[in-house]
Amino acid sequence: MPHIVAQAFAAGILGGLAYTAWRKQQTSVDFRDQVVLITGGSRGLGLELARRWSKEGAKVAILARNAEDVRQAVKELNEEGEAFGVVCDITDSEQIRNSVEEVLAKWGRIDVLVNNAGIIQVGPLESVTHEDYQQAIATHLWGPIHLTDAVLPIMRRQGKGRIVNISSIGGRVSLPHLLPYSASKFALTGWSEGLTAALRPANILVTTVTPGIMRTGSPRNATFKGRHRDEYAWFSWGASMPVLATPSALAAERIIDGCRRGVPTVMVSAFSNVAARAHGLCPGFMTEILTLVNRWLPNAGSHPQQALKGS
Repeated sequence: MPHIVAQAFAAGILGGLAYTAWRKQQTSVDFRDQVVLITGGSRGLGLELARRWSKEGAKVAILARNAEDVRQAVKELNEEGEAFGVVCDITDSEQIRNSVEEVLAKWGRIDVLVNNAGIIQVGPLESVTHEDYQQAIATHLWGPIHLTDAVLPIMRRQGKGRIVNISSIGGRVSLPHLLPYSASKFALTGWSEGLTAALRPANILVTTVTPGIMRTGSPRNATFKGRHRDEYAWFSWGASMPVLATPSALAAERIIDGCRRGVPTVMVSAFSNVAARAHGLCPGFMTEILTLVNRWLPNAGSHPQQALKGS
């Protein structure tokens, strides 16, 4: 009997490995001549993703709020391949619909949607307002929802598609001094993972990406409240640490590979993987650790509501 059980166990493992290999082969795609739509594609991780998809022969459409940033990014991307840019604020559903229509008019299809655009607001609890939460949720949750709603009919007609939602380790472990960011990224993670199961029968594969800290220059574009210089100092330190921070090029490579294979989840770095697993296994212990971190971080100072950009 033990011999039969061992054989059955071995057969199960081999069968699982064979199915996994078959599944990878069935879902893996070549991005050549596919249309990839990336929000927040004019700088940082979004631009790095656009560069790499261009090198793979994809037609890349980028959406971003700043017209000059869009122009410069498209100029660079057109040196490698074929790119198109639209100025769009993803918190505006009408602008989203119009932007998707422009991309469709340009190339006639959308094969991959990457919900990457984001904002970062850094500061203690005393500095956070309801407007901060509303802005974060409008960007990280409603923007992807509206974009997905606009793109889904196109993908359904095509009979296939890929959606990549760039969440964050802050969407699995709530980080002090980043409460609006974490709240909105948690919402994005939950929605994205539910979307994965809902759309798989339609051959539309959704990948939820959990990056850790990335070296993308984000401190310069973040908003800081409270003791601004001190908040900027600790955030910049974390974003530059080799052990904690992942180069944007490496992150882009792992994200595109995950999208290519159609996997449900991509943990971009070892740090994000360990932190998420530790929180899942020992949430109380992680809360104690984060409480200590919060005590180390700066207090609100004398002007907690004043917001300044990084410098």
